Amino acid sequence: MAESLTEPEIQVQILSRPELLAPVRSMANALAQDAGLDDMSACHLVLAMDEALTNVIRHGYAGSPDGRIWIRLARLPDGPGLRVEILDRARTVDPDQLRSRDLDEIRPGGLGMHLIRSLVDRFEHAARSEGGMRMVLEKRPAHATAGVA
Repeated sequence: MAESLTEPEIQVQILSRPELLAPVRSMANALAQDAGLDDMSACHLVLAMDEALTNVIRHGYAGSPDGRIWIRLARLPDGPGLRVEILDRARTVDPDQLRSRDLDEIRPGGLGMHLIRSLVDRFEHAARSEGGMRMVLEKRPAHATAGVA
């Protein structure tokens, strides 16, 4: 997985506490709209980012409130859009094992990975050599991806 191509405009480190997600969502939404995303595309990116961060807190750090999460936000270099990079030092997970449950199975939970993948234009995740995981989410405005298969 390639490292970030552009210098992040915003870098923040948070503790693995759910109550810190609201200010991160607000910050990401503001930058997403400034980076040219329409309201719906910005909302999709922020929701996917929130789900990814929630997964890190809940599953990676098993709810421990003192884990570290680094979030980098950067405009896409080749047009309107935003890249969110999430790094942690939580429990390393084999990316091939990160799957959603069967969508035909009706019950709460287990749809986070499906949700993330369906809301963004690009999603990557991999184990980091220094421990933990790295996730990248990218979103472009809806009009920029129309007709793209």
